[in-house]
Amino acid sequence: MTYGCFPDADSLVNLLLLVSLQVISGVMQCLASKSETSYGIVLDAGSSHTAMFIYKWPADKENDTGVVSEHSMCDVEGPGISSYSSNPLAAGTSLEHCLSQALRDVPKEKHAGTPLYLGATAGMRLLNIADPQASDAVLRAVAATLKTHPFDFRGAKILSGEEEGVFGWVTANYLLENFIKRGWLGEWIQPQKKTLGAMDFGGASTQITFETRDTIENPRNEVMLKLYGQAYKVYTHSFLCYGRDQVLKRLLSKFLQAERYQETVSHSCWPMGYNKSLLLSSIYDSPCTEKERPSLALNTTVTLVGTGNGNLCTLHVSKLFDFTNCSFSHCSFDGVFQPKVSGNFIAFSAFFYTVDFIQTVMGRPVHLPSDLKDAAETICATSWSELLLKAPKLEKRLPDYCAISTFVYLLTTKGYSFNNHSFPNIAFQKKAGETSIGWALGYMLNLTNMIPAEKPSSHKSMLYNYWVILILLFVVTTLTSLVTAICLLRHSKSSII
Repeated sequence: MTYGCFPDADSLVNLLLLVSLQVISGVMQCLASKSETSYGIVLDAGSSHTAMFIYKWPADKENDTGVVSEHSMCDVEGPGISSYSSNPLAAGTSLEHCLSQALRDVPKEKHAGTPLYLGATAGMRLLNIADPQASDAVLRAVAATLKTHPFDFRGAKILSGEEEGVFGWVTANYLLENFIKRGWLGEWIQPQKKTLGAMDFGGASTQITFETRDTIENPRNEVMLKLYGQAYKVYTHSFLCYGRDQVLKRLLSKFLQAERYQETVSHSCWPMGYNKSLLLSSIYDSPCTEKERPSLALNTTVTLVGTGNGNLCTLHVSKLFDFTNCSFSHCSFDGVFQPKVSGNFIAFSAFFYTVDFIQTVMGRPVHLPSDLKDAAETICATSWSELLLKAPKLEKRLPDYCAISTFVYLLTTKGYSFNNHSFPNIAFQKKAGETSIGWALGYMLNLTNMIPAEKPSSHKSMLYNYWVILILLFVVTTLTSLVTAICLLRHSKSSII
């Protein structure tokens, strides 16, 4: 067909169409080559249980912020690996079910290139204090199991409390893109919003980490980070023996001490109508309680009877803290320096589960410290039979919500000094989007060097090139359509004449 609108119009139109097809083909091939997914696996070996997280991200965006997401997760059956001190091999065996899931969840061709890490936290820190040889044996056993799988195993280690706190802070701020974000043309933008503080409440320890401009008087609490070219001065502290399970053991010891280890002891934090018999060995088997161990035989049985007295419960829980001694200008508790809390915070793990129970089961809002205090008192005053009616599926943990709610109230207000102005800045949540908040993601990002110290520039040009290609494609397509339309119009006019 000949349009005749100007010499060799057909050739021009065909050329433009050919260029358009080539550009489209090139863009599709380029995008296809960049669409591969990479994976990483982290086993979070906590004090009460182990969880496996599988992360994924676009292979071409390893240094981008916010691109790593949770692909899947698996809760390991049974207790935490520190519970296997007398049978270390069983600690490794306990991981098999979740590792089998990992083999299915990660494509087979990606197995060899997928990094696999195990990080152990406060439960293993306590075991390492009580029995270093047993701790080493457990770590060797889990490492031996992990090495039998086709992933790129990169080690099993015990994290320090400070590492656990900082990696949790990194996770939260990475997921919420508080470090850096990309603009439409690939340029890196420093967000105007500030970083979030992070509060973690595990089974054996609790951590608080936040950015501060104040002087950090104890160098042990100061961490200097450089992420995406930005410097951060971060305060962090981990309180060993202040995790949920260890708090409850320490509280049991306080009640026994108060009544001089009688056969039957009142437990004012347990609900009325609930009682339980315990061996002393189940209370004094931890470094957190060993200093209070009585001279009685550890196979002695005591019976604790719930009385549901909120005021007495608060009195006993407050004895777990030392709010008096401080050699710095300001302390949280136990003589630990802490600058004034500022900005927004995110509180996860048992913080979330405690407040979620208050809001969903008890139907109480938590906006101010007084809300948390009132809710704790309401839980303490609720009988065992009433609690069971409200939440039968939570029977195992139900007796302890009075104590833990009271503890969270005292920790956040008297300990960390949140008040009516700052407490509403705490968001109690367990996920950011579809990814769990905790130290595991931050740990992997650090070990795989996926957060650069310097502000990256290479990705700008890469994304910028995509935009140039797309704009060029648009221009070529528009020109092709325009030339075609002009020629058709002129051809139509010449036919009429």
